[in-house]
Amino acid sequence: MISSVAEMYEIHPQTLRLYEREGLLRPSRSEGNTRLYTDEDLERLEFILNLARDLGVNIAGIAIVLQMRERMEEMNRQMQGFVDYVRTEMLSRMQQQQDPGAGLVPLRRPVVVPGKVVSGKVVPGKVVAGKTVKTGKKK
Repeated sequence: MISSVAEMYEIHPQTLRLYEREGLLRPSRSEGNTRLYTDEDLERLEFILNLARDLGVNIAGIAIVLQMRERMEEMNRQMQGFVDYVRTEMLSRMQQQQDPGAGLVPLRRPVVVPGKVVSGKVVPGKVVAGKTVKTGKKK
């Protein structure tokens, strides 16, 4: 109720109406159109009163500070979402590295291990992917 909140914070009810008209406060309303202030509304009011009383900020300045504060909170939520995404992605990739063979893509063509020279003779290469590779000898 506007009168009890005004009394609690030692301000005139018209001040609360002004803050609401300027968009600084947005209390919900009952079916009888009575203003209902939540704990969040009261914390916001305390912040507004601190700016106005202690720091001498006018209503336009308060509106700018509140807008910047909301933007910073939104950016913080976005950054937290990004950090959570990176953390999840890193954990996923670390688990893939611990599981041998995970993340390996099968090749469509055979991979040939090249031959090597032993005592002046060429030892033919091996087939790795299941196909026979010609070693250069004719039958």
